[in-house]
Amino acid sequence: MAIHRTTASPASPALRPWQVYAMAAIYLAIGLAIGFVLRASRAPARVPVAAAAHAAPAASAGANPTLDQMSQIADRQAAPLLEKLKSHPNDSGLLIQLGSVYHSAHQFSKAAAYYGKAVAADPKNDAARTKLAISLYREGDADAAIAQLDRTLQDDPGDANALFNLGMIRWQAQQDGGDAVAAWRQLLKSNPQLSGDRKAEVEKLIADVTASAGGKKQPGGEKP
Repeated sequence: MAIHRTTASPASPALRPWQVYAMAAIYLAIGLAIGFVLRASRAPARVPVAAAAHAAPAASAGANPTLDQMSQIADRQAAPLLEKLKSHPNDSGLLIQLGSVYHSAHQFSKAAAYYGKAVAADPKNDAARTKLAISLYREGDADAAIAQLDRTLQDDPGDANALFNLGMIRWQAQQDGGDAVAAWRQLLKSNPQLSGDRKAEVEKLIADVTASAGGKKQPGGEKP
């Protein structure tokens, strides 16, 4: 899967509602492969079986579901998880699932709240912390997202997902190509086991950003 450069603001929905709906439950389906956390909300993706089942009624009616409708569907999907949570309030697995449900519906504030509870219950769960960071970023709080990724990197300086997404946020939200490239170079250095295609994706990002004004932050807020 190719990495697509984008300058979209994290605070604004990058997709039309029907496109958002088509990717319901994508978080649970794709996991945390490098770059997918940030790209999942933008890049075309095959719809998982579970998502397709929910999408069928709207599609057959010829209507594009709104974000409010997406929120209602997320609430229905979350209901059985919330019921389980009553007897297991600190179950990080349940909390992560709830975060995923709401993130896939672009309910980023709710997603961040559940991911935050998961991290509080299991502070060493770096995968949950990275998901929290992405929800914070998509909600529009890049600084809080970076703080969470930095915390992950304190535990594991070579965490590939944290480094990749740190670079993406530095680049997209802060227009700081220099720090973005530094994060991606650290990713490659710390993860020699990366598959060839993943390595090529990161190297392409580095080349593109470096070629754009030397990968440096632009004056006047221009994006590299």
